[in-house]
Amino acid sequence: MLSKKPVIGVTGPNEGGAGAWFFTAFSIRLAGGKPLRITPNKPKSIDELDGLILGGGADVEPLKYGQQRIERSVLVRNKRTIFEWILSILFFPIYWLARYFQHTKRSPVDPKRDELEFKLLGRAVDRKLPVLGICRGMQLMNVHFKGTLHQDIRGFYGEKSQVSSIFPKKRVEVKKRSKLHDLLETEVCNVNALHNQAIDKPGEGLEVVAKELNTEVRQAIEHTELPFVIGVQWHPEYLIQIARQRNIFKELVKSAAKAK
Repeated sequence: MLSKKPVIGVTGPNEGGAGAWFFTAFSIRLAGGKPLRITPNKPKSIDELDGLILGGGADVEPLKYGQQRIERSVLVRNKRTIFEWILSILFFPIYWLARYFQHTKRSPVDPKRDELEFKLLGRAVDRKLPVLGICRGMQLMNVHFKGTLHQDIRGFYGEKSQVSSIFPKKRVEVKKRSKLHDLLETEVCNVNALHNQAIDKPGEGLEVVAKELNTEVRQAIEHTELPFVIGVQWHPEYLIQIARQRNIFKELVKSAAKAK
């Protein structure tokens, strides 16, 4: 008799986020897992999960890492050539619609979601369940381990403007001999960028394993002792057409099956 598929909880906001949920759930199913949506209004017990994904969305409340909230800067979407627009329409229409009409960030912060995710993450870590943090999820992960965040990364960019795009237009360098390097099978890759915060001081037990080329913006972290606790600044669920990005979900589900 075949064993049941590992259940992967996916956190998100009460309102919005349908696109991110759809593509994350699809990525989990492709990897052989069973996705379970979790929101503040529809929480789940850690007992129901074999793995956890902390999704993107509103900023983590700055008071959680000892800072006052600062005025948010507005990201200016980078201009695209006609050729890029044609490619977007032809190959990524669902991505485009999902991001621009069903984004996960409806308010600057979401205290109820913070509370839910910190609780789930703490219990997942205690049980050594695999955890993937995506964008906001990586930042919340870092705060959980007593790290801090840059609330506004605009200052890291000089003459070259800050990229905000659902398409893989930002180049990152991946640290050799890291778990993420093994999964991506490359030292340099292109990723997307949709958030205005980043890791400042890494949390206890966390190692920075990817940085944006030409800046000090941290793009990925992983726990050095736990089996699978990885955070990425980008959104691999919007890059499922790229095999190396799917490897992240495959390894998560594989680790969840072992934990199960």
